Amino acid sequence: MGIADSNGVGAQTGGGSVLQRRAPIVVRGVNHWFGEGEAAKQALFDVDVDIEAGKLITLVGPSGSGKTTLLTLIGCLRRVQEGSISLLGAELSGASEEQLVVHRRQLGFIFQAHNLHDSLTAMQNVRMGIEVHGREAMVHWEEAAAQILTTLGLGDRLHYIPSRLSGGQKQRVAVARALVGNPEIILADEPTAALDKVTGLQVVQLLKRLGAERGTTTLMVTHDSRILDMSDRIISMEDGRIVSGGA
Repeated sequence: MGIADSNGVGAQTGGGSVLQRRAPIVVRGVNHWFGEGEAAKQALFDVDVDIEAGKLITLVGPSGSGKTTLLTLIGCLRRVQEGSISLLGAELSGASEEQLVVHRRQLGFIFQAHNLHDSLTAMQNVRMGIEVHGREAMVHWEEAAAQILTTLGLGDRLHYIPSRLSGGQKQRVAVARALVGNPEIILADEPTAALDKVTGLQVVQLLKRLGAERGTTTLMVTHDSRILDMSDRIISMEDGRIVSGGA
């Protein structure tokens, strides 16, 4: 179940490479508003974009440009109001809350706020990323959790609770929790913001390796100029619109 195992999504499937499969994320004509009636404010305007399999794609733009709103719609954390979003072949527009929950379990989330459980150790927090995959996945959970935490430089902090970890260490636990289940898609909102340069680069290099080895797709919102050169594609947004990199 760990990231070095061979039972996840591979770079080759069926008759061809991941790049020959349908894009795992397809967005068409998406508009989104916050508020209602005359107080409603439009946050996204007719957004069209395809996100290719196995790539590390970054979303950039000033605060308020719609990056995180788009990310949360793709991540089934908000309902699609207008337009279409296809996630791994499933249409999200009109999906019930139960269906959205099922779709969310296919994804790995990394957010700037690490959202760790204060009473659980690093290992136990990472375990939560495995539990959603059922009883079979839990058989070797300790090995998988220890492996990914060690890969991220926390091999000596496996049994520490969050209050004994630094901000950067907490974020690395959150990254481990997102990656341990080998999701096909990783959605990341400022994942390196709390990390030093070396650790931030290690996280992004790991995401790149997952793309090359497993076909894992990563869509990342970032203001971190240090990692832009590692992106396979950069999509720029302004005022709720994609202004470059969307084709």
